[in-house]
Amino acid sequence: MIRCVIRCALAMAAGIAMLVSMTACDRKENKFIPPPPPPVTVSQPVQQPVTDYLEFTGNTQAINTVQLKARVEGYLEKVFFKDGDMVKKGQLLFLIQQNTYEAKLKQAEAEILSQKAKLFHAQTEYARFTKLVTQKAAAQTDVDKWLYERDAAQAAVMAAEAQRDLARLNLSYTKVTSPFDGRIDRRLKDPGNLVGAGEATLLANVDQIDPLYVYFTMNERDLLDVTQETKESVGAIIRKDIPLYLGLATEKDYPHKGYLDFASISLNPTTGTLTLRGVFPNPKGMMLPGLFARLRVPVT
Repeated sequence: MIRCVIRCALAMAAGIAMLVSMTACDRKENKFIPPPPPPVTVSQPVQQPVTDYLEFTGNTQAINTVQLKARVEGYLEKVFFKDGDMVKKGQLLFLIQQNTYEAKLKQAEAEILSQKAKLFHAQTEYARFTKLVTQKAAAQTDVDKWLYERDAAQAAVMAAEAQRDLARLNLSYTKVTSPFDGRIDRRLKDPGNLVGAGEATLLANVDQIDPLYVYFTMNERDLLDVTQETKESVGAIIRKDIPLYLGLATEKDYPHKGYLDFASISLNPTTGTLTLRGVFPNPKGMMLPGLFARLRVPVT
């Protein structure tokens, strides 16, 4: 009995030893293997020039502005536009009463014919008495008289022609036209009103807004930095048509491109700033005079 128990204990011990040995072998076979390194993207550094910019604020302004005035007196007969219209150069905008000036032109032309007739008569008489003097059939005083009459008639013809030109010019002033392409403001006088009576009556304003000016100022420190870096005067810099970029208050970045075309000849002693001006194309008329503008100028 005792022997049997001992044999069983030995058998169990041998089984446990074998199990431990097998487990150790399994552990050796499941050895940890580290994962491969992750892929890495390598980029070479790029060398390129970097442009520095100066930023400013400014305001847009019409490149040309004109006040249309009545240069002759008369009743305003017709208006040929609607308030706020886009107008073309030479387009008829206002018509002032013409009949008075047409009559004055005819009167001036008639005076020319009258004076030319007197000139012809004086020339004929002068030639005739000059010939008679050589034949001793007339006095020298008669020749002198008709010489005077001839010269006076020539002067009278010239004066009459000048009056005709003035009458023709006044007649042309009855048609008020646009001096350039632009946008016209509201009319300030309605048809039927007397205009030009003793003064040049203002009829309307016209702005040329394509292209468009933008005025802004540069402080003294930025001005000195730019001139010292470029080694050039302000006038020389302006002549290079430096690009200028513009953004309106509601726009992102600077979508409009123009160029720098003017700089004042001196700084404002009160503010210590230099006035500059840029020019921007505005073919659709989207930008109006008086808008706030953000500006950026490359300096290198």
